[in-house]
Amino acid sequence: MATAWYHPTQLSPFAPSRPELEEDEDEEGMMKSMAYIESLIDACVNKGIPPNRIVLGGFSQGCAMSLLTDLTSSKYAGKLAGIVGLMGYLPLAQGSRINDLRAHAALPPTHGDVPIFLARGQKDMLIPRRVWSMTLKKLEDLGATSVEPHEYEGVGHGLTGPVLRDMCSFLEKVVPKLED
Repeated sequence: MATAWYHPTQLSPFAPSRPELEEDEDEEGMMKSMAYIESLIDACVNKGIPPNRIVLGGFSQGCAMSLLTDLTSSKYAGKLAGIVGLMGYLPLAQGSRINDLRAHAALPPTHGDVPIFLARGQKDMLIPRRVWSMTLKKLEDLGATSVEPHEYEGVGHGLTGPVLRDMCSFLEKVVPKLED
């Protein structure tokens, strides 16, 4: 059995004909995972690593949690060097839930300029194109100004050399150089 950050929701490639019947996302599980991620960042900061040198990233659900943490964490939203999201999506993107979470965390209504690298395989059956498009639209609606989306032809829900090369190029751009 695979470990999960939260109870997964099946992502349909089709818009639901009756949205009220769509499965709810596990927001409680996501919030517990976000608290854990914040504790990991806290540990880095307590060892002297400034938040602007920390990139939060992940694959699939790790991508989802990285985006959600960047957008809604009262401690670290807007403060990290960047976000890397590989073969994932933004959870809670429908409706105003993310806006509500931002308001509850006393965050401004818009995201700001934390750079975001997103990668999706065009043959990814777990993250349908519809969900990818909703993610990009929600990030735009939230005012994310530095989103770098990449789609890879012939790639499914996995990593390839080109994905990793592009991610490394992104990391070289967003992590500030160490001062002597």
